Amino acid sequence: MTDDTYTPPEVWTWESASGGQFASINRPIAGATHDKDLPVGEHPFQLYSLATPNGVKVTVMFEELLAAGHDAEYDAWKIDIGEGEQFGSGFVAINPNSKIPALVDRTGDAPLRVFESGAILMHLAEKFGAFLPGHGPARTEVINWLMWQMGSAPYLGGGFGHFYAYAPEKMQYPIDRFAMEAKRQLDVLNRELADKPFIAGDEFTIADMAIWPWYGQLCLDRLYGAGTFLDVASYRNVMAWAEKIDARPAVQRGRKVNRSFGEPHMQLHERHSAEDFETQTQDKIGEDA
Repeated sequence: MTDDTYTPPEVWTWESASGGQFASINRPIAGATHDKDLPVGEHPFQLYSLATPNGVKVTVMFEELLAAGHDAEYDAWKIDIGEGEQFGSGFVAINPNSKIPALVDRTGDAPLRVFESGAILMHLAEKFGAFLPGHGPARTEVINWLMWQMGSAPYLGGGFGHFYAYAPEKMQYPIDRFAMEAKRQLDVLNRELADKPFIAGDEFTIADMAIWPWYGQLCLDRLYGAGTFLDVASYRNVMAWAEKIDARPAVQRGRKVNRSFGEPHMQLHERHSAEDFETQTQDKIGEDA
């Protein structure tokens, strides 16, 4: 613990903010910083994203739809948030909040923008009649867990993940505070998964697709290097669920899309066809060079 205490100014200003890993792209205002049109491919769905947990939700959904035989071909364009590409005018036009992922659905009479990962999952599930029951208690339960994820993950990512992995200095109070919340959330999942194979029941749904990239990958020690710190192995039911979903071929493909970090064979910067997984990952491009 530090002996220094912070006294908030009477009026907060941007200039008084401290740095950190994302200081160059965080700002207290919205809107575009530069003009830049977005590329458009040949498929009906145009996804602009990055393989963060929120981005992985949607690429897993697309790959699961395709694996199930739905006509859900898509182009996935990488948005480099470290370079501020989410503040380009084209991206801001489809998501005024400047966060990935964002989708343009071109299947109708006019292009339809869909932003927020949960909204994209619901849009696609309803469009294809897949991974979301059409009515009744089963549908409500899936939506319950989808909304749980959307409300809970900011404590895991922006709270625990930020202060544990990204803040310019380690501070015990916020790490303790958000570690406690992250473990409470894992316990919620662990109790729910004690007697059912998937979070909303017997079927794999968009609720699992939303939760797994955050909490499943946390248990697989792919987020923040925090597996030991949070004792993720003790959440046995969550671990079993995480490993089961991780083994799905469509999930494995979805993890690679718009990924620009990690092992080269796991990086597919753009995805425009199923063949790209065999020919366009970074290890294959390196071999061809």
